[in-house]
Amino acid sequence: MDPILIPILALSIPIIAIWTKHRQKIAELEVQAAAEKAAQYAVQNTELEERVRVLERIVTDRGYDVATQIEALRDARKVEALLDAREPEVRP
Repeated sequence: MDPILIPILALSIPIIAIWTKHRQKIAELEVQAAAEKAAQYAVQNTELEERVRVLERIVTDRGYDVATQIEALRDARKVEALLDAREPEVRP
């Protein structure tokens, strides 16, 4: 073995150890971030499931006619639009 390689090898071992610890810390942070994201998605998914349950209950339990309600909302918007359009005519 070349005598110059011994100090290079002796100095490279701590550098490799530091680099390995750094890579391990980065991997741990990535795992932690992924876990936090998964928890956020789980909460959001739970909220959406609850909203769907409520909508299912409204449609099935109360016997609402959704199409009629949608049309009623459209009619109400038409009436509001007409009133808003006539409002400048009424002002002096």
